[in-house]
Amino acid sequence: MDLFEKTKERLIRYAKINTRSDENSTTIPSTEIQFDLLNLLVDELKEIGLEEVELNSDNAFVTATLPANTDKEVPSIGFIAHVDTADFNSENVQPQVFENYDGKDLQLSEDWVMKVSEFPNLPPYKGQTLITTDGTTLLGADDKSGIAEIVTAMEYLIQHPEIKHGKIRVAFGPDEEIGRGADHFDAEGFATDFAYTMDGGPVGELEYESFNAAQAVLKIRGKNIHPGTAKGKMINATTVMNLFMSDLPQAEVPEQTSGREGFYHVLSVEGTVDEAELVMIIRDFNRDVFEKRKAKVEEIVANINKEYAQPPITLELKDQYYNMAEIIEKDMTPVDLAQAAMESLDIPVNIVPIRGGTDGSKISFMGIPTPNIFAGGENMHGRFEFVAVESMVKATEVIIKIAELNAQ
Repeated sequence: MDLFEKTKERLIRYAKINTRSDENSTTIPSTEIQFDLLNLLVDELKEIGLEEVELNSDNAFVTATLPANTDKEVPSIGFIAHVDTADFNSENVQPQVFENYDGKDLQLSEDWVMKVSEFPNLPPYKGQTLITTDGTTLLGADDKSGIAEIVTAMEYLIQHPEIKHGKIRVAFGPDEEIGRGADHFDAEGFATDFAYTMDGGPVGELEYESFNAAQAVLKIRGKNIHPGTAKGKMINATTVMNLFMSDLPQAEVPEQTSGREGFYHVLSVEGTVDEAELVMIIRDFNRDVFEKRKAKVEEIVANINKEYAQPPITLELKDQYYNMAEIIEKDMTPVDLAQAAMESLDIPVNIVPIRGGTDGSKISFMGIPTPNIFAGGENMHGRFEFVAVESMVKATEVIIKIAELNAQ
């Protein structure tokens, strides 16, 4: 079985299917089009020989089982990826293949060039086979490369029964990009000792720390008076909104932070004199500092509100997910196993914190410790997204090696 051709073919086929999620939707999944890939995966998993293949109508997760082929008592493992793509054009995705990449600028189309000067992550892929789009859409390697790797690894294990392994479960779900996919994940039904999301970036990434995350929505009610007679009467909702933003710590924003530094991030603002709305996210790796950040937002709102007879700001503050390290650090077995698998394949291991979250952030708190492994993609969520087929092959080999080492 040629892992190179299999992973390449699968990613290209999956990428052509529009699966963009919609954060404004309240359905599960958030978009019906995600079923196009989910249903395809049901058929494909059955075709390659997996058992207990099911599409759960309640949570839109496809799950399947590769039964153990060893008599040893070994932990059961899960591998998870998401089908949806991010908030960027995903209509008519046309993947294109650059074989033996020359290390120079990539002419994606007449209008779009991926320049080495802008993307220094390109030259290290010289000599490899890159998959991109024409620059008008994203590629969707986040996370369709992860899907391709898991399916190909399962097919390989089925075709090579000499590789002994314990019970393996796979899951492909919706709406990870809008932070809701894992909310309804059936951890009890999945029933593995630990799992991995195949949803990371470049080769070697291994992540078991994620942000603690919250969202704040400020709804501001103003009072619109004719400006000629507004003195002492008008309350401009946009001015109140600006007061709030100016009181936030100005250096603690994504564009000025890195590593384990947290931030406040205003995502959107809209409004008139009469009413305004601001949506922001709050992130930090440290739970105590995370709580202080939320308290800071509440404090700013309270200080502004007390200046008015009728407080203009209504704050809706909700937690989204927590740092999965709180769970995983209690038993580092899945991290140690993944690290051993990479090292046995001569893959340099890069253990880094996720400056974001994965489905594993929530699944870990459901009782299944779930670190994140590289899937190979670069420049995700935009027109310059790409993945090297060689990276996908290495990720596939890591899955196979994890299964093998787990049974030894």
